[in-house]
Amino acid sequence: MTDPRTLAAPALVDDLVAVAEEVARRAGTLAHEGRPADLGVAATKTSAVDVVTAMDLASEELLRSRLAELRPDDGVLGEEGGHRAGTSGVTWVVDPIDGTVNYLYGIPAWSVSVAAVVDDDAAARGTAPSPDTWTVLAGCVHAPAEGRTYTAARGRGAHADGRPLRLAPPPPLELSLVGTGFGYLAARRRAQARVLTELLPRVRDIRRAGSAALDLCGVADGRLDLYYERGLQPWDMAAASLVVLEAGGAVRGLRGAAAGPAMTVAGAPGGVDALVALLEELGADVDDAT
Repeated sequence: MTDPRTLAAPALVDDLVAVAEEVARRAGTLAHEGRPADLGVAATKTSAVDVVTAMDLASEELLRSRLAELRPDDGVLGEEGGHRAGTSGVTWVVDPIDGTVNYLYGIPAWSVSVAAVVDDDAAARGTAPSPDTWTVLAGCVHAPAEGRTYTAARGRGAHADGRPLRLAPPPPLELSLVGTGFGYLAARRRAQARVLTELLPRVRDIRRAGSAALDLCGVADGRLDLYYERGLQPWDMAAASLVVLEAGGAVRGLRGAAAGPAMTVAGAPGGVDALVALLEELGADVDDAT
């Protein structure tokens, strides 16, 4: 079993943050400077609108190869390449391009997300790390087209381009700017639209930028008061959730569950409590029938 005291030692955590930022910046440079003018869809996943580009694949290949050079004993879990187990106790959870549809259309709100996690429960099961059992040690969310880089280290704080982040006290729900995102399957979108029509009159306004990692970091940076979304995968949230937590925020699910695919809610603790209560009332963690 991994000794968490050893893995959370400041020197190691600082090293993991440095690795996360280096590889995220490398992949971001590749995707940003190498984006072809005629970029098209290379594949689809859950539906015809859930797309993968050639740059998603190239970016993840770069992330994996560089991590293998810098941290050869670590595992990797990536959006495109799946899970490869390691022997060190550390697994890198990577999203080569978070916000692929934005990237495809030339909209700058996309990012590369890289996080180092430990998860003894998953290791014992022989499965990939999971948000409900992992501990995130370090992370970087790099948005080259927007010129933003967020980093966080467990117990060491969160930063935006070197500037320390700290959440302000939350405004009342009715004065909160709330970010969200939508799924790719019709049944989920119908449910999300239903929730949105009930939620919108009870908050300041809604924003949908198209990159979950950037939305979560936006909460830590004060550009959003709250964020919620159903359907986030481990690579969508690993690095950015640590940015929120280390900025003094909360990241959780509904009905006492941890944040994860069923629901992720983030913001200052009091604001999260209010939004969670409303989302539970609205049944926001249930898809509509097809």
